Amino acid sequence: MNHLKTFILLAGLTALFAGVGYLIGGAPGMLIAIVLAGAMNLVSYWNADKIVLKMYRAQPVDESTPDPRLRAYVTDVFALADRAALPRPRVYVIDNDQPNAFATGRDPQHAAVAATTGLLSLLDREEVRGVMAHELAHVKNRDTLTMTITATIAGAISALANFALFFGGGNRDDEEGGGVGIVGAIAISFLAPMAAALVQMAISRSREYEADRIGAEIAGDPHSLARALEKIERYAQGLVNADAQRNPATAHMFIINPLAGHGRDNLFSTHPATHNRVRQLIELGTRMGLRPRTGSAVPPTLAAATPSPAPAPRRSGPWG
Repeated sequence: MNHLKTFILLAGLTALFAGVGYLIGGAPGMLIAIVLAGAMNLVSYWNADKIVLKMYRAQPVDESTPDPRLRAYVTDVFALADRAALPRPRVYVIDNDQPNAFATGRDPQHAAVAATTGLLSLLDREEVRGVMAHELAHVKNRDTLTMTITATIAGAISALANFALFFGGGNRDDEEGGGVGIVGAIAISFLAPMAAALVQMAISRSREYEADRIGAEIAGDPHSLARALEKIERYAQGLVNADAQRNPATAHMFIINPLAGHGRDNLFSTHPATHNRVRQLIELGTRMGLRPRTGSAVPPTLAAATPSPAPAPRRSGPWG
């Protein structure tokens, strides 16, 4: 099913490029756009994961790393992958104070998971396991290809809007249809980012709930993931992720929206509200016969009155 969705997304990208190319440059513009779309489709399928990892300057880590926390992180990811009957993914760390994580790759055999240093510093080991189990659930569900390509498509749509606005003042009198005109260019500049947001929303929101459920089952502990989500939400609100701000089309890939921490289920949100996710995880734990850990940050309902802690201090290098 996800391969079908990916094919539809790629076909949609090609059609969108062709249509805007025709509006801007007539038949020659459409031909150029089709060629560019075809090249982008190929690059997206084979290399989108590498592009995203490079965007965030992710560094590979393995079990030989001298840092004990990084070593525990890698060991736990591999153990969770084994438990989920998945090939062991490549493991990366991103030097960024904002706590967050994502998975990428075109299939389980080429998957990668990445966590920020902020996440590994903020969460305890059980909570990190919960987060990485969530990311491996995306791999198991084969979400990663669609999510990664969606990031490329959403970025391309936004780029098309800028291209149309810049070159949109063509000859409106061209009977062949070339030149979208300034009005059409302005319309595209507004509609294209909205289309990108809708694509991201459709791809990511339902997937997050499903990955929460399957990830909790892989880890065997819904409450650890619930605690992790609550902590990440609080800290992410106060820490700007500059790389995510420069690449907003990748926001839907993260476990928590890296662009804002409003947590509202509105039309253009790339993620479900965190309190809804936490509630469902607590309910899952109850059905599994589990209780929240004593002293847990996550009671049966969100502790909304608990003040947000101060952001974690900046560390030099991966761990300082």
